[in-house]
Amino acid sequence: MTGPIEERGRTGKDAAGVIRGPSGMRRPEGAGRRWTMAGLVLLCLLTGVTLLAGYANKARCTGPEFNEWGRSVPAFQERAYGQACYSDIQKLWIGREIDRHMFPYVHGGITEEGDLYGGVVEYPVLTGMLMWAGAMFVDTDAGFLAASALLLAPFGMATAWWLGRLSGRRALLWALGPPLVLYAFHNWDLAVVACATAAVFTVHRRAGGSLRGRSVFAAVLLGLGAAFKVYPGMFVLPLLLYVLTGGRGGAELPAGVRRFDVRGAAGVAGASMATVAAVNLPFALVGFEGWRASFEFQAQRRVDLSTNSIWYWGFRPYSDTEAFQQIVGVVSPLLVLASFALACLLGWRRRARTGTFPWIQVSAAMLCGFLLLHKVHSPQYTLWLLPFFALVSVRWGWIVAYLVADAMMGIGIFRWMYLITTGQATGIHDGFTAQAVMIGVWGRAALLVGLFVAFLATRSSVDDDEELSTPHDRRLVGGRPAVPSG
Repeated sequence: MTGPIEERGRTGKDAAGVIRGPSGMRRPEGAGRRWTMAGLVLLCLLTGVTLLAGYANKARCTGPEFNEWGRSVPAFQERAYGQACYSDIQKLWIGREIDRHMFPYVHGGITEEGDLYGGVVEYPVLTGMLMWAGAMFVDTDAGFLAASALLLAPFGMATAWWLGRLSGRRALLWALGPPLVLYAFHNWDLAVVACATAAVFTVHRRAGGSLRGRSVFAAVLLGLGAAFKVYPGMFVLPLLLYVLTGGRGGAELPAGVRRFDVRGAAGVAGASMATVAAVNLPFALVGFEGWRASFEFQAQRRVDLSTNSIWYWGFRPYSDTEAFQQIVGVVSPLLVLASFALACLLGWRRRARTGTFPWIQVSAAMLCGFLLLHKVHSPQYTLWLLPFFALVSVRWGWIVAYLVADAMMGIGIFRWMYLITTGQATGIHDGFTAQAVMIGVWGRAALLVGLFVAFLATRSSVDDDEELSTPHDRRLVGGRPAVPSG
């Protein structure tokens, strides 16, 4: 008699309730619950509704009248802070020559005081191009917000589609997540999140091709993401290690390669670097000073209230001193790199047990290290983390706790700035606003530490990235066992 797993090759549960595929291999949470085509369309429609809510949230700050520069009046800043509808998109309409439709980077630079001029913006070049395109046919900050939302919304819905294909129902965390309402149009981050998600999709869902070919394509996408915002570039390292060790269970090594696919790993590194260079080189050649100024601005950026990092909140009042600024400028990046190394090391140790280098989980842990230890932690960075809540099957308690802490920070910080702007009491004992900020700052920091560990200890929800935990399982994939790491 056949058991529930072997019967007709269907997916089923064993006596312990563990989901297994036709081969009897373990399947991660979410496997077998993929969306149909109609379901994927519905998922994208739900995302569209959430994006509309996100736009409406930010559009509350626009109008009703505009001054000679196209800035919303009256009391733009007080309304943006007081109603918690602030967005960098609307704010940067003035001050970066966007309102003058100046092509970015080519004509400008940075002053000795650290101020940008001549169309330079503080972001990598592809984000600068998005900003320029969004301003092309408008003459107010309200028009700029609306046009930018139209440019960014397709990236948000594409991310939902890819997450639905990858993670099944967990993609609803993206489609209906509060961060999409709070931050979708806070900055230009939807484009970079789409690039990072597309890279995972390419490795694990793209039909046909070898692991080498799929991963090189994914590396190109990560390179494009780095040309929007830098963070997808960090995921090249775990992807490289995944390819080096032969992918799932070590079973995707090319013919003739017995242990490590050095050539495939080099291809991943080379493709990502070549993409970044190809995108940046024209700007560097045409306007080197303007191109360099965007990087110089970020290097010089001080730890202050606008950065929202633990370095500002944890070391007050010393964080206002020049000596502290110089120290954190060195210590912060070193600690970020140390967190990357730790995540990769723990991922390598996990590979020794399971046969698969968990590149998605390691990427998620690296992002946690970056968010915690970098000197800047802008509110919209939560959008970077949100897809990993779908891609990795961390417990729901982690997710709910993080979203609550994030909302307290994301809303509380602007209410707190409103109190400062209007000269009201801002002490921790003066009301819930300051308390919410502190809960958000330190709750979020503690949760990032916990999530760093949780991501590395949890299965991916991408079913063809499941771990092959026994030699028998490994022989079922590609006909070859993983090579022990020694």
